[in-house]
Amino acid sequence: MCQRRGDPENPQLSKDGDILLGGIFAFHVQIFNCASSLNLGEFQFAQAMLFAIEEINNSTDLLPGISLGYELYDTCGSVARSVRVALALTNGNEAVSVPSDVPCNRPAKVQAIIGETSSSPCMAVATVIEPFYIPLISPFATCACLSDKTKYPSFLRTIPSDYYQSRALAQLVKHFGWTWVGAVRSNDDYGNNGMATFRETAQQLGICLEYSVSFFRTDPPNKIQKIIDIVKISTSKVIVTFLSYFDMDVLINHLSQYNLTGYQWVGSEAWIFGSQIPVSLWGHELFTEIWETLFSCKFKQSSSSTENQRECTGHEDLRGLQHSFIDMSLMPIFNNVYKGVYAVAHYCKVYIILYNNIYINNYKLHFITKEGEEVYFNENGDLPAKYEIINWQPTENGVVDFVTVGLYDASLPADKQLSLKNKSLVWAQNLKQVPVSVCSEKCPPGTRKVLQKGKPVCCYDCIRCAEGEISNITDSITCVQCQPEFGSNERRDACVKKEAEFLSYEEIMGALLTAASLFGTCMTAVVAFIFFRYRKTPIVRANNSELSFLLLFSLTLCFLCSLTFIGRPSEWSCMLRHTAFGITFVLCISCVLGKTMVVLMAFRASLPGSNVMKWFGPTQQRLSVLAFTLIQVVICILWLTISPPFPFKNFKEIKDKIILECALGSTVGFWAVLGYIGLLASFCFILAFLARKLPDNFNEAKFITFSMLIFCAVWITFIPAYVSSPGKFSVAVEIFAILASSFGLLICIFIPKCYIILLKPEKNTKKNLMGKGASITVRNIKNMYEL
Repeated sequence: MCQRRGDPENPQLSKDGDILLGGIFAFHVQIFNCASSLNLGEFQFAQAMLFAIEEINNSTDLLPGISLGYELYDTCGSVARSVRVALALTNGNEAVSVPSDVPCNRPAKVQAIIGETSSSPCMAVATVIEPFYIPLISPFATCACLSDKTKYPSFLRTIPSDYYQSRALAQLVKHFGWTWVGAVRSNDDYGNNGMATFRETAQQLGICLEYSVSFFRTDPPNKIQKIIDIVKISTSKVIVTFLSYFDMDVLINHLSQYNLTGYQWVGSEAWIFGSQIPVSLWGHELFTEIWETLFSCKFKQSSSSTENQRECTGHEDLRGLQHSFIDMSLMPIFNNVYKGVYAVAHYCKVYIILYNNIYINNYKLHFITKEGEEVYFNENGDLPAKYEIINWQPTENGVVDFVTVGLYDASLPADKQLSLKNKSLVWAQNLKQVPVSVCSEKCPPGTRKVLQKGKPVCCYDCIRCAEGEISNITDSITCVQCQPEFGSNERRDACVKKEAEFLSYEEIMGALLTAASLFGTCMTAVVAFIFFRYRKTPIVRANNSELSFLLLFSLTLCFLCSLTFIGRPSEWSCMLRHTAFGITFVLCISCVLGKTMVVLMAFRASLPGSNVMKWFGPTQQRLSVLAFTLIQVVICILWLTISPPFPFKNFKEIKDKIILECALGSTVGFWAVLGYIGLLASFCFILAFLARKLPDNFNEAKFITFSMLIFCAVWITFIPAYVSSPGKFSVAVEIFAILASSFGLLICIFIPKCYIILLKPEKNTKKNLMGKGASITVRNIKNMYEL
């Protein structure tokens, strides 16, 4: 399209040349009108452009015999003015009258345009000049949207895209541990697109935004006040911004009125001009304005004169000036313009070679500056993403120093892209320590994070790990279960080996039970010795001495088998303890049962015509004891064969200890052994109960009855006590039951006889044992009791 009406505005600076370059910069900020405030940063961009053009013109290496010219325009930061200026650079300012049906095919006025420094104006300008195939090279527009070559095919830039800068900012925030931040953005393409990418990356890195608000320098007071109120009530102490330097200056000015201090600001590349607060002037000559701004003076002919300003002489010395305008740390930014001009010159050189029929195969614009910097554009028209991390450090004289504290290189691996100096060095100039900005304090080891309902993921409570679980890192989201043989320590940050618990000989309870077992064994041995010493006396002979000695032997085994329950369980001890207990107790009960049947049968044999004794003589007694015992042996063999007891580590009974115990293997086998013992004991108790009222003196049925009563009572109470006792106490209960029932049998059956043998020898006679009024004959008694 052709401009049919000329643009009334004239360039601020211009120079003729064989190849003309356009420059679009916002020398002023449009708040009330275009001359309201001077922007020194934009002027420095223009100066860098002019310097590059003069350097190329004075060199014979790049474009010999060809001069570069320029036209610089002031857009005042207005998108509309930017578009009008772009059309003026494309077609010229002169009015052109062309019929509507005549195509516009006149050549463009300029071959390339350097500028705009903001994304939104660049988008508008690139769209307008695209039909003319005029490249727009921006030194400072960073919106990732401009990398879309389908929309902006002629747009190039010498600054990396915000696609990388947003990620760099997110990594920077993460590096310092700021997980709870506020966000303020310019309400334009630059701010909205940049903040959207930052939010996406921040979410991936675990960073939460407490608030995200948009701002534009022309916003009404009530909207600005709302933003200020949001910042005031927020708990985050770090504010991430995607603000143009125009918007930033206005917002900071408003915030400063409310004394909102203690915040750490993290800004984008636009903040490099942030310390250059615009100064209100009303002059018409650009250099006059700049000089007056730098030295705070006035020229006589200047319309910006005020009564309180001193007069400018024109001989003020820049060498003694302390101002960000001459800050050399900003040179990398202005170097973007320098590289843009050289890119145009190299392109023109290639074009001239091609025009003169010199063919270059697959040529891609790629050159090295005089300083040795490599410059090339990728397929999106962008430069490789490399950033310096700048820290504002105010000095005593009020000047802000821009100190480089780190680098970001997107071409490196992800874990090496961000490189920062030591934190203490970064913040030493203006803070004692790195600021903290988190919604919740870090959860120490031994705890886990639990999200607070209805709040972002950065807001959480720290819950102590449960017993048996640990977390050994900060901010753990879960507690790890310790291995079964390990438990958690008191701080819940390490797994420690659990203490193994079993009934040992060294502890008091084990020692007491061992002593009781040995005492019972010794006591049985003493009784056996007494019975052997007085084996020919009537009371020993009358009580079936053979069964008595066998019973004493079985009681000795019962006392000793309790020792197999003490100590660390092993495969052999587990099999031995239950089977030995089962067999010895059956042997013991079988002997008692034999003695009971002897008593009962001896008195029943006194009936006329009864010959029952010939069926229950000594041989039959031995066979009955053997038969009863063999049945238990068979049960135990089946148990050990099918599913024997085995050592087992119990982790569930007591959480902080390992209980070493003997698993039963087959519970059916265990209860079959106990059941058979109980069956014999019950049968023995019934027979003894029936014989309790037979003629006494030598009738031990009542003692057997009492001993069986104790035996049954002990084992009946054993079952619930055994089941409910934890750990080693269940073993102690079983040992106690064995010892109690063994002592009951020993004391009830043998102690009364020992009392007569040792203390009442006068009663140890045949006459006394037979008593008066006996209902049986002397013959039966002799045959029965070997009198």
